[in-house]
Amino acid sequence: MADLPFVDTHVHFHDLGHPRLRYEWLEPDAPQDPVVGPDGAIRARRYWADDFVAETRFHNVRKVVHVQAAIGTDDPVEETRWLQAFADRLGAPQGIVAYADLTRPDTAETLARHAESPNLRGIRDLRYDGYLTDESWTRGYSLLERHGLVCCDDPLLEQFPQARRLAERFPGTTLCIDHAGYPRHRDREYFRRWRDAMRDIAEAPNVVVKISGLGQADHRWTTASLRPWVLECVEAFGAERAFFGTNWPVDRLYSSYGDVVDAYAEIISDFAEAERRAMFSGNAERIFRLGTEEART
Repeated sequence: MADLPFVDTHVHFHDLGHPRLRYEWLEPDAPQDPVVGPDGAIRARRYWADDFVAETRFHNVRKVVHVQAAIGTDDPVEETRWLQAFADRLGAPQGIVAYADLTRPDTAETLARHAESPNLRGIRDLRYDGYLTDESWTRGYSLLERHGLVCCDDPLLEQFPQARRLAERFPGTTLCIDHAGYPRHRDREYFRRWRDAMRDIAEAPNVVVKISGLGQADHRWTTASLRPWVLECVEAFGAERAFFGTNWPVDRLYSSYGDVVDAYAEIISDFAEAERRAMFSGNAERIFRLGTEEART
């Protein structure tokens, strides 16, 4: 079991019975993601913050950042308010990465309403179109700095150069590359292309990497199979700009919670203690402004 306090920077809660929230990706007739594969085991009616706290209570989880899970909801601020209610009652999640369509003309108003929830820390606008070169999207992105918000993003590998240019254009906003760049294949040639792209985007000092979700394309993963991807992230970004998340409960399809956290701990076990603590908790606390107070999780 990992002996370091852990800040989990990527979890999803849901409630399919909520009257105002939709989760299109979890609905019974939703198409199966070709990378994730069969996901019936996580299409439960609900997975609340209470359930996460209960499941992870023996794994030294001190804080947690929730990343947008509601897809198809009319008003994305409803999810933020729902999550803030958990935080007010349980102390978790300590950070909320909310959804906003950054192309909309009312983006400023939406961000202001999100920001009424004190645990708001970032925005994710998950899409796979030409958003990184869309001026309407970048206008919305430009508004994140005024609220001190991180952008959690998942660009395709061929979009990494565009993502770097975006980060350099807006140096006051932290761009977080989710899921270690979401490597969708595990062959040697893909690894080489992914590694080169990661090293290039890491040249922008306001880009950070969230090492998470690696089981999605490696369903029978082992510590050995994760090791080169984790270590290359740290090599590219340094121990001060890399941190971990579990993508829970999605990655429960491939392992237990403790397996994931212990694998991370083993892979970085040769680093200095200060570096290990930074990657397990300190970086996330700084980047997502989670503070240093003891959390109730």
